[in-house]
Amino acid sequence: MSHTPAMARRFSALVAAVAGAALLSGCISFGKEPPAQMLTLTSASQIAAGAARDGAISSALAVQEPNVSQLLNVNRIPVMTTDSSLAYLKDAYWVEKPANLFQGVLAETIRAGGKRLVVDGGDLAYAAPTQLTGELLQMGYDAPSGSAVVVYDAVLAEPNGDLRTQRFEHRVTGVRAEALDVGRALNEAANAVAADVAEWVG
Repeated sequence: MSHTPAMARRFSALVAAVAGAALLSGCISFGKEPPAQMLTLTSASQIAAGAARDGAISSALAVQEPNVSQLLNVNRIPVMTTDSSLAYLKDAYWVEKPANLFQGVLAETIRAGGKRLVVDGGDLAYAAPTQLTGELLQMGYDAPSGSAVVVYDAVLAEPNGDLRTQRFEHRVTGVRAEALDVGRALNEAANAVAADVAEWVG
């Protein structure tokens, strides 16, 4: 069977394309497989779509992202295996870092209460005279007790310069060391802490 010049050119082009693809595949890394599922926190108290909150900036409350230790500065769920040892829960990944997720739940819970004009982002958050800050001390799983734990140290700075502080904690017991179970329990615990903070803030 004879080959025409046109067929030869097409064959050469095909060989070149395949060879180029093979070389390119050796240069590009697509990383590890993404996790099968991602976890998040969802506020149990939410305002209806389209609902408006009006007020002067002088009465606004800013909910700032809490500080965290390096342990919580990742998209993983820490596991307290003993009093002096820690690990991360297998196959459990947050969609965002815990501090940001908790800030969202906290702000939405206070906002849904309807007593405060709440801002939680942008320049307005720094212009608000009342500031809610603090530290998220724990948002993880306690293996010895089988509990999901959230601990938050709140600091409320009033317009007159006064400071109020309080520690809030909630545990959900009887939780299996599985990603979905721990994720649901932490969502419950975070909402319970947020509701207590909202009542404390007033």
